[in-house]
Amino acid sequence: MNAIKSNLQSCGREFTQVELSLIQEIVKDFSNLTRTELAGTVCELLDWKRPSGKLKKHECRGFLENLEADGLISLPDKKNSIKGKNTKPAKPLNGEQPWSKLSGSVDDFAPVDVELVKSADQKELFQGLIQEYHYLGYSMPYGARLQYLAYINKPYRQVVGCIQFSSPAWRMKVRDRWIGWNDATRSQNLQHVVNNSRFLVLPKIRNLSSMLLSLVLKRLRLDWQLQYGLEPWLTETLVDQQRYHGGCYRAANWLDLGETSGRGRMDQSHQRHGSQVKTVLIYPLVKNAATRLRQGRVEQ
Repeated sequence: MNAIKSNLQSCGREFTQVELSLIQEIVKDFSNLTRTELAGTVCELLDWKRPSGKLKKHECRGFLENLEADGLISLPDKKNSIKGKNTKPAKPLNGEQPWSKLSGSVDDFAPVDVELVKSADQKELFQGLIQEYHYLGYSMPYGARLQYLAYINKPYRQVVGCIQFSSPAWRMKVRDRWIGWNDATRSQNLQHVVNNSRFLVLPKIRNLSSMLLSLVLKRLRLDWQLQYGLEPWLTETLVDQQRYHGGCYRAANWLDLGETSGRGRMDQSHQRHGSQVKTVLIYPLVKNAATRLRQGRVEQ
């Protein structure tokens, strides 16, 4: 018991049993990730950061290896880790913008489809487009993630958008209230939630955004399960109210749960309450998603 207690403390932070359970679930469910990716995922979910806002990846990796030494988790082999894999900056694109003159209705450019990013060329294109045209830019998401490129096929096949799903937020008041789970249940079932962390649509084509959301959600469950062996039951996203209304999400039948506090994850002193308020939207991927997340089982 003393060994376990000592392993729940690292660099001045003490981790709860609920947080330990979450770490164990992450390591178990995403065993194909490297040690560095797992450390980054744990840091993001548990908000373990430096005062500058950077993740404490080095400390977290050491913490995970201490947990492994006491038999609390089993990490992937060190040889699978690739130095610098998650810190490579995306290349900006400085070429032409073939989508800039496109206009009209989405039906004029059908068929429209989304394709899972797999090849090196697709990854470079995805990262470059997000870096240059998304207001948040590109940063490599840690842990579980899937990225898609969106295409139109008239007048010829070309990329018109990027969509990314990644690990969910550890706490989100309105989401957690909608689900109705407690800390222990959230720790066990959080990995059944995925976050739509980037959405970029390049041309101004009517109804294209909502169609892309509908198309990608039809395949997300299977793609995620094939990649990670875990079925997602709910997807979430945050919409910056100062920039967007989120109409395309609502048109694609996402549910508006309300607003974030606006504090930001690093504002522990409540000095920024009400700033950077974002709308929380969710889309259940299965029937009775809240019940499944709350009870931790699939209903037949």
